[in-house]
Amino acid sequence: MTFRSVLEWDARLSDQMRVAEKPGALRVISILFAHSGDSWFWGAALIGLWYLGDSFWKEWAVVQAAGISVLVVLVLGIKFIVRRRRPEGEWGSIYRSADPHSFPSGHAARSFLIAVFATGLGPWWLAIVLWIWSPLVALARVAMGVHYVSDIIAGAVFGIVIALVVLQIYQPLLMWVSSLIGFPLW
Repeated sequence: MTFRSVLEWDARLSDQMRVAEKPGALRVISILFAHSGDSWFWGAALIGLWYLGDSFWKEWAVVQAAGISVLVVLVLGIKFIVRRRRPEGEWGSIYRSADPHSFPSGHAARSFLIAVFATGLGPWWLAIVLWIWSPLVALARVAMGVHYVSDIIAGAVFGIVIALVVLQIYQPLLMWVSSLIGFPLW
């Protein structure tokens, strides 16, 4: 099996999962999940959580925001090295124009990173909800035709690995940043 045959199989499988051009409930649900992983949505939600939350939720929001920021830089770096074009399609023009590269999926990476962080930080009930949500976001990106299956698998693995690394170093790092700026972040 050659690399080219794997990519061809990946493209065929991704095309079979696609619902972007098929009207109906599955398309609507896929659109909702595909957008629920958008960075602007999570940025606004985390700012609101930090502003309105107690110290637990402030810390939760800061860790998530820091992890997402690191992840964005790393994912974009990989995308510009690999330069895999997104699948052809009409839906998702904002994604196609802002970022024409598909590998790895930033939405899959972000959603799995968020789920891993919730597992490490708590609460347990939110971690369960986010572990159900994150694969749905990733699959919706394939269903809407903006990613291949291999993009979301790579993104999910990358998001999990980065989250596990950040969970190991976040407390010392946040204490250092707090001392630099002269006030606690939460």
